[in-house]
Amino acid sequence: MAELFLEIGTEEIPSRFMGPALNYLKNEMSAFFEKNRIQTGESRVMGTPRRLVVSFDGVDDQQNDVIETHFGPNTKVAFDEEGKPTKAALGFARGKGIDVSLLTVEKTPKGDVVCARIEKTGQPTADILNHFLPGLIGNIPFPKKMRWGNRKTSFVRPLHWIAALFDNKLLNFNYEGISCVDVSHGHRFLSAESFKVSGMTHYLDSCKKHFLLVDPSERKQTIIDQITKLAKEAGGKVELDPDLLEEVNYLVEFPFAILGNFEERFLELPRELLIITMKYHQKYFPVVDPQGNLLPHFITISNMKPGTGKEIQHGNERVLRARLEDARFFFDEDRKKKLEDFVEPLKRVTFQKALGTSYEKVERIAALTEFLAAEVCPEESRQASRAAWLCKADLASQMVYEFPELQGIMGGYYANHSGEDPEVGLAIKEHYRPAFSGDDSPSNQVGSIVSIADKLDTILGCIGVKLIPSGSEDPYGLRRHSLGIIQIVLDRGWQVSLDALIEKGIDLLKGKIKLTPDEVRAHTLDLFSQRYKTLLSGQEYPYDAVDAVLSAGIDSL
Repeated sequence: MAELFLEIGTEEIPSRFMGPALNYLKNEMSAFFEKNRIQTGESRVMGTPRRLVVSFDGVDDQQNDVIETHFGPNTKVAFDEEGKPTKAALGFARGKGIDVSLLTVEKTPKGDVVCARIEKTGQPTADILNHFLPGLIGNIPFPKKMRWGNRKTSFVRPLHWIAALFDNKLLNFNYEGISCVDVSHGHRFLSAESFKVSGMTHYLDSCKKHFLLVDPSERKQTIIDQITKLAKEAGGKVELDPDLLEEVNYLVEFPFAILGNFEERFLELPRELLIITMKYHQKYFPVVDPQGNLLPHFITISNMKPGTGKEIQHGNERVLRARLEDARFFFDEDRKKKLEDFVEPLKRVTFQKALGTSYEKVERIAALTEFLAAEVCPEESRQASRAAWLCKADLASQMVYEFPELQGIMGGYYANHSGEDPEVGLAIKEHYRPAFSGDDSPSNQVGSIVSIADKLDTILGCIGVKLIPSGSEDPYGLRRHSLGIIQIVLDRGWQVSLDALIEKGIDLLKGKIKLTPDEVRAHTLDLFSQRYKTLLSGQEYPYDAVDAVLSAGIDSL
């Protein structure tokens, strides 16, 4: 039994590409060994921004022998009346590389046929790997690739080395002029020298000596331990965001957590703004107190060891301060106007080329909201209409222009600052909910009504101009919107006539849509039916019961 070790050394690979690339290497290698009749033990995949690593232990040094059975022509064709082989039998035997006398006869559902059994001796695993691995490397499905130098093929980033060993012996293949080596390289800045590789265990020991934590799980736990310790020292804690943690984990080869600070005056800005700026723009971990209130601290993960002069800390603080100063300026400028003042400029904001401006969309949302509110909560029709009219106003604000992730959220803040009814402000803030799987519905009835109206208008409009989801293509998120509407209605316990809503929505889109009203209705009902089926199936209802219920139609939600 032997060990396969492969390390692909590159320039820094984008963090979001790492997980899929490592999974691909593991799955393709496993399938390769199985297809080629090579027994293996456990596999491991690891990586940092500068290296992809895969290993298999307990690998057979040779393929298993196999007897291949090939069926040929029927015996009536293969032999003449005297039992002598015909040209058909001779040709079949010749094609399989055996003497005709070695052919046997087998019974099959199609009658008796001649059969050739060929014993194939297993080839050395190293030879097979030498042929397979170049293709494996070249076929890693990165979303974006690049060319460099005068090479004809492309890769996600320039390749620097390929360390490949089998049974601690160097493999012998070449990929784009890069031959296999038995050396790796340390951390680019902290330990740039090369080191010898002789198997995974020795490799991992050497990596730590050269400031490399190659195992993603170990690196992630190190990050968690470091930021937890620093946050505690600052009198707070960090609410770990798994997506941010995963991204940061693949941005460094050896993590160093650094605590930074910002002025308390910035805590006057909306909490969501501070969090988005720190998390999504700067990849920082915000620090909060035990009650969850933001503290004027953040933690960044550096790939460099901090020096005594705190240059890295101060550099990150300067960057964050500049971003927050800009945000404060936008916030102050926007609040010099009332939220309603941003509605008129929506006439210059395109929602979708064929469906017109965001102002036109607001008019449709307002009409749908009035129609729906009269059915489910007429006592809140006034607030619902007001929220519908203002729900997209913040799209014309400076803040949302610079921070699109804050759409709706800033509208809620600006509504409250403008003296709008608190129910209206909350509805505006939450009307994009549920925005993703597992997200909450809007917390008040007004927001729920506006959310349904907004989502349904998008669904009907896009279907009407032939932007219908197909396969994995759903650029306007119509599946998500339909499931969101279903979730809101179920959470509220409302009885809503989907047919009536669709009819009203289609009527508001006259002159915009290309399909007939009946076609739009049919596609929309099918979309809702499929999403409802997905929802019910996920709740462990029997498939046949779900199909039976939905076959009767889905007029009422």
